[in-house]
Amino acid sequence: MDETKILLVEDDPNLGQILKEYLDIKGFKTSLCRDGKAGLNAFKTDLYQVCIFDVMLPIMDGFSLAEEVRKNDKEVPIIFLTAKAMNEDKIKGLKIGADDYMTKPFSTEELLLRVKAILRRSGRAENNMPPGNKFKVGHFTFEYDTQVLKAPTDEVKLTSKESELLKMLCQTKNQVLERSKALKQIWHDDNYFNSRSMDVYITKLRKYLKSDERLQILNIHGTGFKLIEVLD
Repeated sequence: MDETKILLVEDDPNLGQILKEYLDIKGFKTSLCRDGKAGLNAFKTDLYQVCIFDVMLPIMDGFSLAEEVRKNDKEVPIIFLTAKAMNEDKIKGLKIGADDYMTKPFSTEELLLRVKAILRRSGRAENNMPPGNKFKVGHFTFEYDTQVLKAPTDEVKLTSKESELLKMLCQTKNQVLERSKALKQIWHDDNYFNSRSMDVYITKLRKYLKSDERLQILNIHGTGFKLIEVLD
């Protein structure tokens, strides 16, 4: 199945970029627009499985944008993002046909969970796990979408960064994962402090994988890391 496409309309440049990058990392194809009119034009020129609209947008506000979208598509799920917590705003959004309503500030993880829940309810979710999002390493099964690392006798719920880093290691198993590439993709900056942070996450992943002696995460000096699996 093709990638799930998300239309994100958010005028805050920092928040918009953070949400886009996070959703892209999580396997979605996210289009970011900065105002309501641009969002409407984007919606009319492509097919999206989920719309995420800030309420307070320039040129055309999120409610007006949603009303225009509903004229073209009665079913596409819409999530509103807003700094307002007033009940009348929530009621207005729901009357327009919103599927969910999130008040800022919120966590990216919470947004992801709500997007997945809406996709399941709407029947627009991909079948089970998209290709390339489930990995078998040693006696472990790593399910990237649920951020769960399963061993024969137990399982560990990973954090987002642990999950992102393990996915990159699995994708480059028995090859070198360049430190700078991982830092730029996961932390968005390869500065010293992020590099030290990544070292901490590598240590945690080693701890999770230690029950299988065939697996090691090696430091490749001056380059990066390598997840190796010694075959029987």
